Amino acid sequence: MEYGLFTSGYQRVGLERAFSDAAAFGYDFIELWGGRPHAYAPDLLSGGLAELRRLMERYAMPVRVYTPEHNAYPYNYMLGSDTQWADCVSYLSDAIRAGASLGAEYTLISVGHGGGAPYPARWQRLLKTLHALSRAAEDAGHKLLLETLTPYESNTCTTLSELMLALREIESPCLFGMCDLVAPFTQNEDPADYVRKLGNNMRHLHLVDSDGVSDTHLIPGDGAMPLASILRDMRAAGYDGTATIELVTNYIDRPSEAALLALSRAKELL
Repeated sequence: MEYGLFTSGYQRVGLERAFSDAAAFGYDFIELWGGRPHAYAPDLLSGGLAELRRLMERYAMPVRVYTPEHNAYPYNYMLGSDTQWADCVSYLSDAIRAGASLGAEYTLISVGHGGGAPYPARWQRLLKTLHALSRAAEDAGHKLLLETLTPYESNTCTTLSELMLALREIESPCLFGMCDLVAPFTQNEDPADYVRKLGNNMRHLHLVDSDGVSDTHLIPGDGAMPLASILRDMRAAGYDGTATIELVTNYIDRPSEAALLALSRAKELL
């Protein structure tokens, strides 16, 4: 299994620190957070790509996954007017182009909260968005990852069955699924089922621990998740791909310490 460092937790320090730590600690790749001050897609497309390429070359650290900031202010394609929806899709289409230009294998998207709209309306809005973004990915020769979130973050596409349905209804050669372990754990799903049921469409993993009652992402070993058995079952089911240790912002005041400990714990589990 190859391990990635997610740069979101480094947003209060320079992006170079994340690359430096990833190389020094023994990470295999970067999952790049696409928000300011680091790698906001419009900034990258207006001249910022050169600095990212410099960091990738200097530290011999590839960006495998580009994860633009969305589902919160000012972007959430699941809420708002048609004009706001179009603006969000335009932004995420730019993010897809930025991810492709970086040489990332995937750009990662998830599903924001749909508010109080009826479920059928929310589902159709999601499909409309996925159709548009899949076309953008196809045009860019790039691939998209669709991530399920916890019910604490979204009320649409939080389960494996919904993810499978979305992939089946879109039928794009550029759209794939992934698993953030917190989502199935908080809903009593077996994470290994993502591997068993998605097959070749299971392309990425967010490896973190969880308290089971929130969307908090914890260092492996600091939560209630039986990570050793989960990872053993996922590998037995056939998954041995990329795994980003997605610490997000819970350790934002000590990102280097958290990134080092998290990688050490993850390797011990396997």
